[in-house]
Amino acid sequence: MATSSAETRFRITATLTCVLAATLMLGACSAQTPGGDTAPTSASDTDACKRNQDAGTITYISGYGYSASAGQLDVFLAEELGYFDDLCLDVEINASGANGQQLVASGQAQFTALGSASDVMLAAANSKNLTAVATYGTTPPFSIFGNEKLESLTDLEGGSLGYFINLTPIASAMLDEAGVDVSKVEMVKMTNYDPTVVVREQVDAIVGYASNQPQSLKAQGLPFSEFLPSDLGVEGTYNVMEVNSRFLDEHREVAADFMRASLKALQYCLDESDACIDTLAKLAEDNNQGAAFPRDQLARTWEVESAWVRESAGGNPGVQNESMWEPEYALVKKYGGVKDLPAIADMMDADLVADLYDGDTLTWPAK
Repeated sequence: MATSSAETRFRITATLTCVLAATLMLGACSAQTPGGDTAPTSASDTDACKRNQDAGTITYISGYGYSASAGQLDVFLAEELGYFDDLCLDVEINASGANGQQLVASGQAQFTALGSASDVMLAAANSKNLTAVATYGTTPPFSIFGNEKLESLTDLEGGSLGYFINLTPIASAMLDEAGVDVSKVEMVKMTNYDPTVVVREQVDAIVGYASNQPQSLKAQGLPFSEFLPSDLGVEGTYNVMEVNSRFLDEHREVAADFMRASLKALQYCLDESDACIDTLAKLAEDNNQGAAFPRDQLARTWEVESAWVRESAGGNPGVQNESMWEPEYALVKKYGGVKDLPAIADMMDADLVADLYDGDTLTWPAK
């Protein structure tokens, strides 16, 4: 994100729409997929196809544009590979990056992805119509990177620390664990995502995304320092998929099939990284966002974030449980400034994605 994902915070406007033709016959659901699987053909599966069609258009908001991040690139790829079509889902992808949570909470969209569970928790304090259905990792995506002169975070005292939107609970915990007196640090709200500002000493450090800005500095061969949450024993999560709670209640099986298709595409991207990134880069280019999401940048981001998916304590991609959120929940209560934080169980559905797997295998309609 979630996220690297910092470049994904750019606000862009591009909407991809895949609408099933009005004359679509139920039998069309038996089309061959790129992976060699086929969609439902039995009577019961024909009913499932009609059920998914009857749910109407499902709108996904990509809050971070064409980011090579779990919960985002997999949705784009599920559309491109025909997995949504295979399950008779009419999915519209809005890559504008604007107000994803608000649109989903209001029912104007159905799905969106966020950078971490703390983003979900902070929003849950103000909205009762959002449910997390997938968490893609247990590695916090944030890092604090800065000028190479910084030997420890305490060196920020008397200096400046940049941040985007807000100082995340993870970053606050890192500073606390390092023993930083934050009253002695000038906090600067950043207006652009250029990581070289730390090299040029415009700010001493920035709270950024480990999969993005630091990787860009490495690629340019520029010297810098970096501090990760794990260096300080701070735990958290990576990227969360949220759904409109009312939609989930009324169309649970449809929501499950949306996740089934996107998770199939996620596995494709884990297995075929180069082909996946090629497709994503072309989509960005075709929608006039190639400059914001160049292929080399997408590849660097996915190389880091795909490892976070593989290493998730949840096991299979997207599977979540309350224990994964507990460390970050404690941080949000301490640093998030939220008075009435809902219980974790009230913010997530731990079964929807877990039930899509048979052992380690994502279930998919048989040939």
